[in-house]
Amino acid sequence: LNPPIFQTSTFVFDSIEHANKVMSFESDDYVYTRGNNPTLRLFEDKMAVLEQGVAAVAFASGMAAISSTIFSLLKPDETVIVHKTLYGSSYSVVTELLPRYNMKYKIVDLTDLKSLQESIDENVKLIFFETPSNPDLSIIDIKAVSKIAKENGIKVVVDNTFASPYFQNPLTLGVDVVVHSATKYICGHGDVVGGVAISKDEDYIMSLKFNYMCEFGGVMSPFNAWLLLRGLKTLGVRMRQHEKNAKEVANFLNNHDKILSVMYPGLPGFKGHFIAKEQMTGFGAMISFEVKGGLEAASKFVDSLKLAQIAVSLGDCETLVQLPAAITHRGYPRERLAEFGLTESMVRISVGLEDYRDIIEDLEQALDSIDN
Repeated sequence: LNPPIFQTSTFVFDSIEHANKVMSFESDDYVYTRGNNPTLRLFEDKMAVLEQGVAAVAFASGMAAISSTIFSLLKPDETVIVHKTLYGSSYSVVTELLPRYNMKYKIVDLTDLKSLQESIDENVKLIFFETPSNPDLSIIDIKAVSKIAKENGIKVVVDNTFASPYFQNPLTLGVDVVVHSATKYICGHGDVVGGVAISKDEDYIMSLKFNYMCEFGGVMSPFNAWLLLRGLKTLGVRMRQHEKNAKEVANFLNNHDKILSVMYPGLPGFKGHFIAKEQMTGFGAMISFEVKGGLEAASKFVDSLKLAQIAVSLGDCETLVQLPAAITHRGYPRERLAEFGLTESMVRISVGLEDYRDIIEDLEQALDSIDN
């Protein structure tokens, strides 16, 4: 029922002849865990199936997967187009690291397909985005963006972390590569840091593994792969309960007089609701909302929570809350936060698996505390 953990750094050859066959890829046996390991391979195979791809490569973290994938698909003088809201570390890779290697970027509102088309020139070789995006839950039409990209010979990479493979499979909608922070819903228990990239192009995945993951050294440990395999066993059960709770929480917040706006794809009035219904089988459990009263009120609200914990990350069993502008997205230029849809009063909540009535009771008492 449970796979073994191959907790070893190196593997023994039967002979020099055997070693030669393995090193020349005539044999599929193992050499060194930085390149391959049976426990990692099992996790990669399962992720490829879940995302309806052909092959996958595991990484030590989600950022290792994202950075390696972006660098593998861009050359100097080439450009990547990214959506205006990205996870803070992804934003830093694009805006700070890529220019050091003479790689360029354009920040575009990818919910506006006309803006995307107007941004494309001969140097654009990659489009990278999250959907739902972090933290404003923007829903980007994956199929439409992929169609535009293919017409222009551009690769598309989607970070599917917020949706999980249970609720969304971008490869079936025309995307070239899907990446995940496996730390989040794939793990589900807050005890692993890991990442994974999946594609229908096996040759590309082999190149990503041996030319980038291996050489950059961002290898996942066998024990972490084993923990992620454990997490996958309950992915469906967890995601259904996460979403059930999130719908209740979103409706509560949407009807509260101290909330300015609620960002959740499951709300019919949310801008991307209908696109989400088309490309997702569920709306997930990430919610962002704006508290009336600005930063002071939002901070008072978060500090008054008792059940929910103040923490980065998401997808854990526990409900986690944070202020993106102050924590995960503080690397964004202060003067451009509003332009990117990020306000100081925005609260992001990863709805956990507690009884939804307990979560709502906690949110309600924290909102009541704002005036006290």
